[in-house]
Amino acid sequence: MGGTMPEGSSTGGRDRSAIVVGVLLFVVAGVLWLDAQRLGGAVAYGVGPTMMPKVVAIGLVVLGLLSIVSGLRTAGESIETVDWPVVFIIIGGFLALTAIIGLGGGFIPAMVVLFVATSSAFGRRSFLVDTALAFVLSVLIYLLFNKLLALSLPRGPLENLIG
Repeated sequence: MGGTMPEGSSTGGRDRSAIVVGVLLFVVAGVLWLDAQRLGGAVAYGVGPTMMPKVVAIGLVVLGLLSIVSGLRTAGESIETVDWPVVFIIIGGFLALTAIIGLGGGFIPAMVVLFVATSSAFGRRSFLVDTALAFVLSVLIYLLFNKLLALSLPRGPLENLIG
C-alpha cells in the first residue's frame, strides 16, 4: 500500500491530516455530548437515552487524542495513499443499504449487502460464504434488537416473515 507522501500532508515531522482528523473528532464529540444533554425521556434502571451518545462522544475524544498524538509523532514517515476503489466500494455499500431500507427492503437484506460489499472491498472473494455469514449475523442482530431489546429496526418482507 505504501506510496508517495501526499503534498502538504506532512511537514516538520508532523502529519497535519492526522492532527486535523483528531480535532474534527473532538468537534463531533462535542456536538454529540451537547445533543445528548438536550435529550429528555424516562430513565430505566439508571440508563437513559443520553447514555449511548455520551459513550460514543467519549470514544471519539479518545480516538481524537490518539490521532493527534499519531500526527505529532510522525517523523518523516511516508503516508499511505488512498485506495480509491476500496473507498468507492464501501460508499456504494452504504448507498445500497440506504436504498434498500428506503425502498422497504428491510434491515436484514440491507445489512447483508453492506457486509458483502465491505468484505469484498477488503479483498475477500468468498461471496457465498460472506453472504451466508452476513445473513446469519443480520438475523441474529435483528432478533436481538427487535425481540430482546424491543427496539424496532426497518422492516421488510423478510422481517415480516420472522415476525
